[in-house]
Amino acid sequence: MTRIFAHRTLRTDMTWQAPALGLFLATLLTLGAARAADPPILIGAVVSESGNLADLAADLRKSLLLWQEEINGSGGLLGRQIELRLLDDRSEAAAAGDLYERLIRDERCDLLIGPMGSAPTLGAVMAAERNRRVLVNATGAARAVQKSSARYVFQVAAPFAAYGAGALDVARKMGYRRLAIYARNDPGSREMASRMQEEAAAAGLHAAEPDVYGIGTANFSAQIEKAKAIQAEAWIAFGLARDAAEMVKSFRKHGYAPAMFAALGAADPQFIRLLGQDAEFALGITAWERGYGTRENQRFGELYSRKWSAEPTLLAAQGYAAAKVLENAVRRAGTLDQDRIRDALLALELETPLGRYKVDKSGLQLGARPALVQIQRGRRQVVWPEDLATAKWQLPYPRWEERKLLR
Repeated sequence: MTRIFAHRTLRTDMTWQAPALGLFLATLLTLGAARAADPPILIGAVVSESGNLADLAADLRKSLLLWQEEINGSGGLLGRQIELRLLDDRSEAAAAGDLYERLIRDERCDLLIGPMGSAPTLGAVMAAERNRRVLVNATGAARAVQKSSARYVFQVAAPFAAYGAGALDVARKMGYRRLAIYARNDPGSREMASRMQEEAAAAGLHAAEPDVYGIGTANFSAQIEKAKAIQAEAWIAFGLARDAAEMVKSFRKHGYAPAMFAALGAADPQFIRLLGQDAEFALGITAWERGYGTRENQRFGELYSRKWSAEPTLLAAQGYAAAKVLENAVRRAGTLDQDRIRDALLALELETPLGRYKVDKSGLQLGARPALVQIQRGRRQVVWPEDLATAKWQLPYPRWEERKLLR
């Protein structure tokens, strides 16, 4: 009897609970349907999909598409899918400002990622600040872009002002106190050189005002004579791969070899193609290197290569890093409220393929540092910073009569 009574009591309890259980299940289904019906989070960016920059900008677009696929495949952001709204500026920097206004006002994008290059990013920054909308600055490295008055713009790429840090540190550690600094006549190169000269002087090193050379310069004889006159131990140049190659050709022609030769253009693969074995021992300044051994960089490289059957570029790394920074800030804020995301971006510290994301109160990047690579036996080896190094730097830069043919 006891067991029968207990069984009947259980059935009676289940009978009373059935309506409540049904209501509970119905509520779950309703909530699930509501969540499924939530609109996607709109991420806006301007990418050159036509014009003379389209081929280069394609890597930025690919990195954003990779991130979208990755995040949507893992459940989305704040429980919602991500949708990219990409507008084409036709490779016209002046168009960026109006296009970001359109992304904000007409497309009603929730979040923004900056375009390719400092000039178009300037227009994006003005639109973001004017509308109080968060913009993650993916590629704009000029100081004019990341102004001290900025409140809603956050830089991911290493600023131009940081590009000379590695060469300056190596020169100091090698005891080289007299520096000759050169800059191609373009805004970015001049900014890098000027900041390096300031930091060298502050460190007690002898560094005159940067020598600015014209675009297309192929003969550096005059610069060599000036370097000899001041007994420069380190020659540090900011410009393109072809500029750096012409410097080396001039070195060899005049039998000149500074104790240290570092150039922005020497990190470009084209530098080796232009010089062959004469490229050996040059130090190249680079904002990103595929060979960084960090977990985030390796993961990104593998994902990108698998998705696109190609090796990523600096622009791809910048785009992906910007998207991951934005993603993590939104997760931290737990909302799409612009001011709360802004606060999250200010406080966020995150490892990205570019290095560490960390900004000051104006959103200026402090964590990511351009690296130094050195051409050793035909390959670029990371030699600075030392925690990312794949080889030790080899200095002094050998005299031409001391060099041996590589086999």
